[in-house]
Amino acid sequence: MRILFLGDIVGRTGREAVMEAVPTLRRDLRLDLVVVNGENASHGFGLSLQIARDLFAAGVDVVTLGNHAWDRKDLVGQIDAEPRIIRPANYPPGTPGQGSVVVELVDGRKALVINVMGRQFMEALDDPFRAVTDIMARHRLGVTVQAVVVDIHAEASSEKWAMGHVLDGRASLVVGTHTHTPTADHRILPAGTAYQTDAGMCGDYDSVIGMGKDAAIARFLRRMPGERLQPAEGVATVAGMMVETDDATGLARRMAPLRMGGLLAPTMPDF
Repeated sequence: MRILFLGDIVGRTGREAVMEAVPTLRRDLRLDLVVVNGENASHGFGLSLQIARDLFAAGVDVVTLGNHAWDRKDLVGQIDAEPRIIRPANYPPGTPGQGSVVVELVDGRKALVINVMGRQFMEALDDPFRAVTDIMARHRLGVTVQAVVVDIHAEASSEKWAMGHVLDGRASLVVGTHTHTPTADHRILPAGTAYQTDAGMCGDYDSVIGMGKDAAIARFLRRMPGERLQPAEGVATVAGMMVETDDATGLARRMAPLRMGGLLAPTMPDF
């Protein structure tokens, strides 16, 4: 299975860049599954159902969320209408939406996508390690599903590394989101799970993690709240990674980063 994961979409320029790129990437890279983190897609804070549906129309299969999941209050009452939008599975019981989804491809193969949120320097949610374990206990990699993708939306790289090692050999891909900066540590772990600490963001990198520089810098200099942060609207970079798995085991055979457009050095998977 050929899987593309794209990091946090930030604002209009980020989502427009993703929607423009995905159809071409699906064709040229012969992709089977496209997953994106969309928790900053709506004006930098949250996700609207309409934006999610626009992403689906462009060829995205699953949209994951994070700590900004409920910044758009209307999504609270709408998320159950669209199972392909998943929020962190370790929100307390009774929270709207679901933390995972099984996607069936056109050829009948299935992929399980899970979203969890870290607890270090983040909201005090339930245990993400237990949440992932509970979900994966209902599936068998390489048997009932041909791939498992885990988006861990977390601040601390140590927590993301720990999740990668806990799931090594049990997931196809464990990838971090939230810090909006692509890390250079993409690798296949010893038992066959592809891993990257952070996929980066799909947005304008001439910014402060996707937000306009002046207002963001002023908050650091003055240590006071100022004008509302707004997404930067320069040319966006699309950032993420591609993984190819073995259908028999569900484990990764190869992986490579993907960056296109904007300011970052471009790189494209060549398999």
